[in-house]
Amino acid sequence: MSAERVTTIAVAITGASGALYATRTLAALLERGVHVELVISDYGKRLLFDELGERASIDRLVPYLVEKYGPQVERGTITLHSHKDLGATIASGSHGCRGMVIVPCSMKTLAAVAHGLSRNLVERAADVMLKERRPLIIVPRETPMSLMQLRNMVLCAEAGAIMMPAMPAFYQMPTSLDDLADFMAGKILSALGFDHDLYPMWTGQVQK
Repeated sequence: MSAERVTTIAVAITGASGALYATRTLAALLERGVHVELVISDYGKRLLFDELGERASIDRLVPYLVEKYGPQVERGTITLHSHKDLGATIASGSHGCRGMVIVPCSMKTLAAVAHGLSRNLVERAADVMLKERRPLIIVPRETPMSLMQLRNMVLCAEAGAIMMPAMPAFYQMPTSLDDLADFMAGKILSALGFDHDLYPMWTGQVQK
């Protein structure tokens, strides 16, 4: 009997504010034994440093996740790709990657995906998801938005992407930034088809 195939999900981190959304999503996927194909743009690397500090830098990212979210993170694995490597596995539709999330997604990356530019691995991997009709979740983080940015979101949605702006809810009565990150990570996991308990299901009643 063959071993059960490990689920592979691509995660891209770009230079929009919201590093905590990215790391919580990474941790949540890893906790479920997922193999993550990770791509971080140059400004995504700066984002991790600026918002989370040196301890969340590329070479320390996994220890950071374990320290913050617990040893269950080690159930999964990560392959880190250079954003410049257009020959990486996730640049091809023949690679068995089940879906992709860009979290957070800069407006530059959003525009590139909307217009199919594929200039780097983030853009190419997103293009692959669209052409192969696989889930692509885009988490833009910008406000206010220009008309062009809104049109780019529509173009991505029309091409098949799931547009998921970083808009956490408050009915679960969050008490910390981590609670807000849990909500967005949970929404992302749901869109990818994973069960989770990162936030309480809405029951029609606000928790007291």
